[in-house]
Amino acid sequence: MKPKIDHNLCTGDAICVDICPEVFELRDDGLAYVIDDDPDPSLDDAIRDAVDSCPAEAISIEE
Repeated sequence: MKPKIDHNLCTGDAICVDICPEVFELRDDGLAYVIDDDPDPSLDDAIRDAVDSCPAEAISIEE
């Protein structure tokens, strides 16, 4: 599973960071970034929660 963030959609709410800080971080530009593009499978549920919780629908997953 590879999470991706569309920075054209990201509004910097940081919900993904709250849910899965092992994979996402908020940077100085106010946008979220993927910091682990090959996360451990044990994080799959948290990543899916982050995708579902993103109000801007900016996060997607490549299987």
